[in-house]
Parts: sequence; C-alpha cells; structure tokens
Amino acid sequence: MTIRIGINPLTWTNDDLPSLGADTPLETCLSEGKQAGFAGFELGNKFPRKAEILGPILDAHQLRLVSGWFSGELLVRSVEEEIKAIQDHLHLLKSLGAKVMVYCEVTQCIHGSQDTPLSQRPVLADDQWPEFGKKLSALAQYCLDQGVQLAYHHHMGTVVQSEEDVDKLMAHTTDALGLLLDTGHITYAGGDPIAVQKRHSARINHVHCKDMRRDVLDDSLNRNLSFLDSVLNGAFTVPGDGFIDYATLFAGLKKDNYQGWLVVEAEQDPAIANPLQYATLGANNLRSLCAEAGIVLSS
Repeated sequence: MTIRIGINPLTWTNDDLPSLGADTPLETCLSEGKQAGFAGFELGNKFPRKAEILGPILDAHQLRLVSGWFSGELLVRSVEEEIKAIQDHLHLLKSLGAKVMVYCEVTQCIHGSQDTPLSQRPVLADDQWPEFGKKLSALAQYCLDQGVQLAYHHHMGTVVQSEEDVDKLMAHTTDALGLLLDTGHITYAGGDPIAVQKRHSARINHVHCKDMRRDVLDDSLNRNLSFLDSVLNGAFTVPGDGFIDYATLFAGLKKDNYQGWLVVEAEQDPAIANPLQYATLGANNLRSLCAEAGIVLSS
C-alpha cells in the first residue's frame, strides 16, 4: 500500500443538496481535479455506476477510483438483506481497483434535511450497540473477503457522529471494519481528530481531509443549524484553510504508518468557493503538510 491524495466531487457538485453544482458536468470535475494535482476521485451522483463505462472515463483522465459512499441500513435490514443491497456497489469498486468502501448507517439520518437541526439527529440506545456491531462486523467481513474493506464514516446527523460514538463503534465491532477518520465531521461534533487518530490508528483505513472555519462553526452550533445550512454558510473548507491542526495529525499518521488515501472532501457552495481554486489550494496544502510530516506521496 502507498499514500495518495484524492478528492471527492463535492467540491464541484453536491450529493446531499443536488442544486449545488447541478449544471457542472462530470468532465469538468475530473479535468479540474486532475489539473489541481489529485491522483483519484471518490464517486459522486454524476458518475456512471457501470465499471465498463466509468473505467475508460477515469483512464482517459489518468485518475483512479478511490472509493464511494454506501448508505447502510443495518438497523432495519438483516445482514443478508444488506449484502444483497450492496452487491452492485461492491462490484463497481472491486472491478475498478478501489480497496475501501465508505459506509455509513443512514437509518433516520437528518444530514440531508435542510430544515432539521443537528440536535435532532438519531441516537442509539446502549442496548442497541451490541447487535448493531455484530451485524456490521459480519457485513464488513463479507466485503473484506471480496477484497474491499468497509471504512465506516462517522457523519453529522447520523447514529455515529460524536467521538464517544466512534469509541462505541470500535468497541462493538471486529477489526474487519475499518474506520474513516473525517477531520471536519469529528471536529463539528465536538471531538478531537488527533485523539481519535491516536486511539484508533490500527483501524483507520481512510481519511477525509476537510477543515473548518471557526467563526462559522461557532455560529452553526449557537444557532443549532441543520447540516446543509452549515455547509451553505461556509463551515467547511479545504485542509489548511481553517483551524484544524493538520501538522500534528499527519505526524501521527506517519508515526503509525498509515497507508491509504488522503481525500479532500470539503462541502462548499461552488458558486461562492470556486472549485478549481479550492481544489488546487487543497492539493497544494496536502502536499505541503505531507512533506512536513515526512509522508511520501505516490502519484
């Protein structure tokens, strides 16, 4: 394994709020992402979902498929039902060489509801964690046996949001399940990405690099805004453009021999935050931070 830098198409076009970047074609996302200096892309809503179609498109831009989000529903589905539901997505990732799948439990989630404040997000009762963890571990082992490891995405507005939730998730699942460390989401939830990295370094198999603007974050928390309103107000930005301590975080990743992708995933309004400008800033900042930490990047 090596370390590469990738990007999520959210910089250009948003899955949770499709009106953002609705008219931006996939070609623009890919060409500008390559121009900015990224080696690969995660999936977005404008990406074809057939390997025989998407593969040549990525190849034409000399880009790799990094991963792709799957909306899990293990709280309401059996393991067997979830395995059936995940087949097409798993096949696409496996066929195009992606080694991780971004997975998030979305039952009763609210991050896509602009009118729902984050304080109303779903919460698991203590007695629900063992069964949830057992089912998630079984699904993770199935995918791992197919050559793709789940990377669980703790996400605002879902049942795994806070640092405490992440600790419970890790305690109730096996090593078959990887952890996606999202610097912006854990910070928004009041957690410490550096502490999470130190505590769960052995499980981290994917990293989403998004920074936060402190004044906008404070305002979002004070006014109990929805996730999408926080995005529109500019709470998130690319790494190195906010207050998160990436230098210390990357030093920790280097120390613990992290292998995988570092992915810029900064939800912003593309009409305000020029996608190519911010993608380039994010790529340049990632390279600089990696060099400072002694992390050698592959192309």
